[in-house]
Amino acid sequence: MKRIAIFASGSGSNAEKIAQYFAPKPGVEVSLILTNNPQAGVIQRARSLHIPVVVFDRKAFYDTDRIVQLLQNQKIDLLVLAGFMMLVPEALVAAFPNRMLNIHPALLPQYGGKGMYGHYVHEAVVAAGERQSGITIHFVNERYDEGQVVFQSTCPVEPGDTPADVARKVQVLEHEHYPRVVEEVLADLY
Repeated sequence: MKRIAIFASGSGSNAEKIAQYFAPKPGVEVSLILTNNPQAGVIQRARSLHIPVVVFDRKAFYDTDRIVQLLQNQKIDLLVLAGFMMLVPEALVAAFPNRMLNIHPALLPQYGGKGMYGHYVHEAVVAAGERQSGITIHFVNERYDEGQVVFQSTCPVEPGDTPADVARKVQVLEHEHYPRVVEEVLADLY
């Protein structure tokens, strides 16, 4: 059994899509969802999908090895960040080299880095007059949005599109591609 753990800080729509994608597939499961936000919508989504949830605080994440130990004890094969808003500590990156994916709502290397998430990304894309945006799925390293790119997909940014319009287009791409790319990366691991 290949085991996935998902980190999320927000509503959890990508986490839910990934869990639903793997639910009917033998040999793979989303075993755990972890969040730093005790009010995150992902918690309710995880409960409705019968996936255990771990809520942790900043101290546990950065100042202890509790999360690394938990993931190793659970025999997690792949970590998936889905709207997770914290920089991953070096110890966790080192424990899961090339076994941790993130999705970013823009075409990296543009519009990445600290503070570039969610609506901030889409606002910057529209303000710059970009003709396209999209998603980047990449491996996680010790810096925001700088890991090796695994996959990108684009969508048009039409004249008159608002940041909310771009967000909707990008989310369609996320839901369409992230589960499949996770599956491909998992297959490449073994």
